[in-house]
Amino acid sequence: MLRWARAWGLPLGGRGPSRPSFSRVPVATSSGGGGGGAEPRPLPLSYTLLDGEAGSPALVFLHGLCGCRNNFSSIAKAVAQQTGRKVLTVDARNHGDSPHSPDMSYEAMSQDLQDLLPQLGLVPCVLVGHSMGGKTAMLLALQRPDLVDRLIAVDISPARTTSISDFPSYLAAMRSLDIPDELPRSRARKLADEQLSPVIQDIVTRQFLLTNLVEVDGRFVWRVNLDALAQHMQEILAFPPRQESYPGPTLFLLGGNSQYVHPSHHPEIRRLFPRAQMQTVLNAGHWVHADRPQDFIAAIRGFLA
Repeated sequence: MLRWARAWGLPLGGRGPSRPSFSRVPVATSSGGGGGGAEPRPLPLSYTLLDGEAGSPALVFLHGLCGCRNNFSSIAKAVAQQTGRKVLTVDARNHGDSPHSPDMSYEAMSQDLQDLLPQLGLVPCVLVGHSMGGKTAMLLALQRPDLVDRLIAVDISPARTTSISDFPSYLAAMRSLDIPDELPRSRARKLADEQLSPVIQDIVTRQFLLTNLVEVDGRFVWRVNLDALAQHMQEILAFPPRQESYPGPTLFLLGGNSQYVHPSHHPEIRRLFPRAQMQTVLNAGHWVHADRPQDFIAAIRGFLA
């Protein structure tokens, strides 16, 4: 029967002579300490680091909800090759190979990075965050501007996100899957797709979510922590209220076909990020980097110039 899992290692390839570094994959769960106003306890995130010159700030890519660092693997390799910079891709807590925790707040996700980035000697860095990862990046820049050289928020704003209000029903559908043990992987994925399709009708969204279905010891499990995501969904859709602003250069990179960032969000963007500029990638939806990868890379390089 289907279960959801804690953390599973999925190998990634290198980029030629420059070998990527891999974190150890933690298997034990670790609880956050975000209650009672205490600072959340950071978790040892799983990551891939592509080597590059030490003279320029590294780029750090943060994925969105139900994603993982693999979402940026080809982008990261291309950016590392084209810019010569170090490039880090990270699995957020409760995602990918990173450990699970009942705490899924943006404060906790920011704290994870505040712990990891100095350990790797990657501060100040250029943060590139998509969707949920973009909100994490924005909060980190607001809390610790000394760690962030510049910021790129991909198709997200520091406002409540309404366009993904279907995600609670998606998570419920994922939790209700019934996949027999020892089923061949191809049949298991087909069965999972059939069971999800009545609720998640868009095939691209289903295929994206099904990247989280993995086989471990003959059993099919979710590597995302569905319990924590479901419990904190309203918190993930929102953004923590902040009074301070981030003084560094900021780019809001939007998909031309996406409705995630509304004009009504612009005043809050300007208040929190006074040096913000906006750029739209034509013919791209919410997953800008997947829809128009070359335009996405070009926008990043233009912002760095």
